[in-house]
Amino acid sequence: MQQDVPTTTCMNCKSLEAGNDEPHIDCVLIGINSANTLGRCIESIRTADYPQDRLHIIYVDGGSSDTSIEVARSYDGLQVIGITPEYPSPGIGRNTGWKSGSSPLVQFLDSDTIVDPQWFTRGVDAIQHKEVGAVLGMRNELYPERSFYNWIGNIEWNGPAGQSDCFGGDVLIRREALEATGGYDEELVGGEDPELSRRIIRKGWKILRTDLPMTKHDLAMFTLSQYLRRAYRSGYGFAAVRYREAVAGSDFWRYEYQKVAIKGGGFVTAIALSVPLLGMGTVITTSVGFLVVMLGTILLLMPRLFRISQFIREQKLNKVEARRYAWHCSLVVLPQLAGVLRFHAGRFIGRPLRNKSSKLSTGISGQGT
Repeated sequence: MQQDVPTTTCMNCKSLEAGNDEPHIDCVLIGINSANTLGRCIESIRTADYPQDRLHIIYVDGGSSDTSIEVARSYDGLQVIGITPEYPSPGIGRNTGWKSGSSPLVQFLDSDTIVDPQWFTRGVDAIQHKEVGAVLGMRNELYPERSFYNWIGNIEWNGPAGQSDCFGGDVLIRREALEATGGYDEELVGGEDPELSRRIIRKGWKILRTDLPMTKHDLAMFTLSQYLRRAYRSGYGFAAVRYREAVAGSDFWRYEYQKVAIKGGGFVTAIALSVPLLGMGTVITTSVGFLVVMLGTILLLMPRLFRISQFIREQKLNKVEARRYAWHCSLVVLPQLAGVLRFHAGRFIGRPLRNKSSKLSTGISGQGT
């Protein structure tokens, strides 16, 4: 549950210690085949309104086949680390990056983001509360108008300001929080950021979400196949993180997991039950079959049927936009259900979802096996 806490602190408190100097920040960028976006990300850090001698950029390349490493090395003072794991994951890259630095704060970024010029100053100001272990701001899409999928991403990146139950891929974290938790789960290919969030919270820190601009992101999603792969991974992430949280005694993502299981599973079950009934060909079985299909469809389309007004109010959408978003919320549970089933099947046979480095590219959803 969201709780209200201060989102700003004393403007004169610039150090995590007792001094007046701005603290050093390790900026950890991860990417694979990110040559088209990496330079833009680095430039945004280099032009930020923060002492440049206290910003240390670490680029971790997950096994690019393009010129990403050459792009990174063209910038003076940048630490470039190339890794070639058999199965790349965001956690491997981020852990490699923060463990190679020593600054008291670590800013994690994907290489397809652009940092707001004032974010570092504002983020440091917000993390001064000693109980705050991580702070994040607003992430917005660069080109939400270019595709329906980019537009959806722009809606769903952010939440209300205040104390938060998790963070995403762009976040400013205390090094001591990373050291206390061991950092990211390197097996996860989805949900790795919220999963780390939960362990940080259990160590006694709070996560603070501000309404300040943090980054602009380039989702670059233009095809249905990209959208389906991303939804499949989000479903896998819901199941993988929910399983870990249930073991820890937490309710985190219970609702999201149950929504996918009930709505998606209910619809699929209804279709499966109706097929033999319709195949019998009698009036009674045909009627029952159509009734089962109708009930399953209503269950699947509940957001489209009943939540338009809520989306208008909460997401500040007009009626047409709210209808479009409701279709997404209704249908996305089907590929997410496939991801949930993949997690449980993989857990049963001991084969978790893994990335193939040849299929990955920053800004475009990867594929797993």
